Amino acid sequence: MALINPKKKEVQVKVVYYGPGRGGKTTNLEYINKKFKKRIQSEMVTVKTYGDRTLFFDFLPFDIGEIKGHSIKVQLYTVPGQVKYNATRRLVLRGVDGLVFVADSMDLRREMNIRSLQNLKENLETFNKNIFNIPLVMQYNKRDLEEEGIPILSIDTLQRDLNSRLQAPFFPASAVKGENVPETMKKIIALTVSSLRKKLE
Repeated sequence: MALINPKKKEVQVKVVYYGPGRGGKTTNLEYINKKFKKRIQSEMVTVKTYGDRTLFFDFLPFDIGEIKGHSIKVQLYTVPGQVKYNATRRLVLRGVDGLVFVADSMDLRREMNIRSLQNLKENLETFNKNIFNIPLVMQYNKRDLEEEGIPILSIDTLQRDLNSRLQAPFFPASAVKGENVPETMKKIIALTVSSLRKKLE
């Protein structure tokens, strides 16, 4: 649940980018960090785990208004994608308010996407959270690989595999090129803030 700081009149909202290893979570945050430098209040912190990374920084969203007279600060996090870092992933999910699931569009990552989404469901359950009740946006990343002749999954297949029951908003994207990266972020911030408003008001 969002942290409310009455002294600073600030609501801290936590958004986590989740998904399989090397799917583009870090690339998303690096792109946002570069593109919206002026709105970022803190240095991007990187916690390196062997072969993978967790990133986070504070972000001041655009004209999104206030919650009960408090300004809104969004903290953006990624989790390490590899299975062996599940304890770290769970730690990062503590107190999460909104989620972006970054799926890898490469054909050979199909199974990993499904496993990673299942893992997200299970990890949320350890905090008594239900994936169906939390603001969630799907991002189907690496769409640009098709131009290089690399086989990628169709949007229909990704939707069927990952989103047929959840029915979350989704964006085809290329984090490397920045395509639909800001759109994904704006959507999850809007959904999360609107859901918190309902809870707090």
